[in-house]
Amino acid sequence: MAVTYTDQEIALLVAEPKLLPADLRARTKMAPKRGHSEGHLEITGEGGGEFRLILRQSAINPLDFSAILAVRVPQSNRVFRLRRYNGKSHQHTNHIEGGSFFDFHIHFATERYQDRGEDEDSYAEPTDRYGTFQDAFRCLIADAGFIAPPAPQGALF
Repeated sequence: MAVTYTDQEIALLVAEPKLLPADLRARTKMAPKRGHSEGHLEITGEGGGEFRLILRQSAINPLDFSAILAVRVPQSNRVFRLRRYNGKSHQHTNHIEGGSFFDFHIHFATERYQDRGEDEDSYAEPTDRYGTFQDAFRCLIADAGFIAPPAPQGALF
C-alpha cells in the first residue's frame, strides 16, 4: 500500500484548528448499531481539511470503545484514521516495535506502518489519561486541534 500521508502531514492534520459546533452533544448522538452504539460528526478544519469524528461504544462492555479522528482523503471516498482512542477491551501488539499490552491505548497514524502495508493507525501507546469513553473523547478533543465554540453572549443589562 502506498503512503497516503507522511508523518509531517499527519502532524499538520492533527494540529489543524477544528471548530466544534455549539450543539456538539446533539450532533454526535449515538445510535444503536449491531451490538454497539455509534455516532459521527463531519467538521471542516480552518485549513480546509474534511475531518470526521467517529464514536463507538459497546452495548455490553463499557471498556470496549473508540473515539476516532479521521480525515477524508481528497478525490476518494476513503477516510484515513489519524488518531484512535481505544478502551481496555483487548490486547494490542505493535508489529514493528514488538511487544504487546492490555490497557487503554491511543493509536497514531504513522508513515512507517503505511509503508509496510499495515493500517495507518496500527501503532499504539498505552495511556493512563482516561478510563471511560467520555474521558477518551475529551482527550481526543484536547489533543487534536479542536476549538470550543464561542460562549453565547448574554444580555449586557
